[in-house]
Amino acid sequence: MGREAYGEFEAAREVFEAADDALGEKLSELCFEGPEEDLKLTANTQPAVLTTSVALLRALDAPLDIVAGHSLGEYSAHVAAGTLHFADAVRLVRKRGQYMQDAVPYGEGAMAAVLKADRALVERICAEVPGLVEAVNYNSPQQIVIAGETGAVHEAGVKLKEAGARASSLPVSAPFHSTLMEPAERRLAQDIEGIAFSNPSVPVYVNVDAEPVIEAAAAKDALVRQVSRPVRWEDSVRRMIADGVSLFVEVGPGRVLSGLLVRIDKNVGRLNVQGPPDFAAAREAIAETRRT
Repeated sequence: MGREAYGEFEAAREVFEAADDALGEKLSELCFEGPEEDLKLTANTQPAVLTTSVALLRALDAPLDIVAGHSLGEYSAHVAAGTLHFADAVRLVRKRGQYMQDAVPYGEGAMAAVLKADRALVERICAEVPGLVEAVNYNSPQQIVIAGETGAVHEAGVKLKEAGARASSLPVSAPFHSTLMEPAERRLAQDIEGIAFSNPSVPVYVNVDAEPVIEAAAAKDALVRQVSRPVRWEDSVRRMIADGVSLFVEVGPGRVLSGLLVRIDKNVGRLNVQGPPDFAAAREAIAETRRT
């Protein structure tokens, strides 16, 4: 994660070094060398993904009109918009990962991806199942993630399959964005309150409301509420398109959001930036879009 950018661009090296300094440990080595088992721990995954995404964005050095991020990615978006200093963000997401893991004992919570089912069906079945299970990621018209108590998530999956949907468990360590995360939300709120936020330099479309924020106080509030509430990604993308966005550039490890975008609207432009080989095409596409 990020090794190529680190080797080629001073801007990327500065981000990884800032992460190491902020956390008091060699996060950069974990990103570059693993072990993968440690990298998959959510308290490490969250700062690692944030750091790699910001390093790539700063090395790309392209203009931004608006920004957004899915779940953890909302922190990257705020760093890009200048709402948050990077060092504060990386410390916050380390705590966010720890608090989320602590909120529910391992094995007592679960998540599952549901395909080929609309919102109404997913929400109805979640409401009918005993125990706590909720829709927590509205990713695209035919992809919704559910989360909650392990038994309830399993039973909801069975009922969804009986209704013609596809459901598969996700290899996660906690039921993220469900109401079971409320203890994590309360803890994170105290940390966020002590951090200096600035008004974003460009609109940041936030997960919890699927609307842009342009003020520091609104940014803080959205990050707090996001912990135990659904990620409204499909709604966010549709709002950005309605507001005039015609090109989406996904920056960071992986291309999940680019795949979701195809399912939301095939007609908008999309690019994926995972390393330096992707920079030239992204810069050219951004410049062309801004000219038209």
